[in-house]
Amino acid sequence: TIDQEGGRVSRLRLIGNEPPNAQQLRDKDDVHLIQRHGDITGRLLRLFGFNLDLCPVLDISFDDNADNSLRGRCYGKTVEQVVRNAGAFNQAMEGQGIASCGKHFPGYSAATVDAHHELPTISRTREQLDGEELAVFRQFVGRDGSLSRPRAIDLNRPYFGDDKIDSMMTCHGWYPCFEPKRMPATLSHRVVTGLLRDEMGFDGLIMTDDLDMGAILNEYGLEETIRLALAAGNDLAMICHRIPEIENVHRILSTLPRDQIDRALHNVSRFK
Repeated sequence: TIDQEGGRVSRLRLIGNEPPNAQQLRDKDDVHLIQRHGDITGRLLRLFGFNLDLCPVLDISFDDNADNSLRGRCYGKTVEQVVRNAGAFNQAMEGQGIASCGKHFPGYSAATVDAHHELPTISRTREQLDGEELAVFRQFVGRDGSLSRPRAIDLNRPYFGDDKIDSMMTCHGWYPCFEPKRMPATLSHRVVTGLLRDEMGFDGLIMTDDLDMGAILNEYGLEETIRLALAAGNDLAMICHRIPEIENVHRILSTLPRDQIDRALHNVSRFK
């Protein structure tokens, strides 16, 4: 598993040139170029033994200069643009046998602060979310969550929006329209299970955004974070920097309800 979006979120950039970011590709207004980017990304990851890329970003860019975590990372300014462009990238990666992860559900688009530093309050109404952010994610909700298999992709044909996302990453934004209590979507049962699983019907793998981000660290301790993340319905709790805490995380997991662990293990196993 790797984060290889392009631009500043390119974990392999030290071994070669930094690939273009989503905004640069979007501004070229050439879906075939985006497909080519996805194809090259897929080939590179397959060469190095990766089979899951934590992208594409499915957030809409309401403001390219917003002081949040999305600068340069969004494939469009409208629902249609994101669906077309992110879908083309996803389709091409799938052609190389690389599984995908849609992020950041239900959307950082309206965030005015960076969740790496603090918890954003996203005061969108349910009607607004349904019309924009959630409209994008609904286009990518698959039915089996199985790992993508290589298939022939014609990079000269247009993208018709028929490919689904293999996994989903939840985000650290507080949405009062879903969760009255101040709580990031990542840790909310109403959002992860109620909205993504039950209402939208997503049955693929669900993972948290990095739990070492300020939006989480400033609000919760480690044990409470892990308990809430699994109880919310996430299958993977992503600890990306505090590696020495992994033993503590294992201890915490051993105390959680067995049904939560079994559910997560089942979804991880099915995904593999």
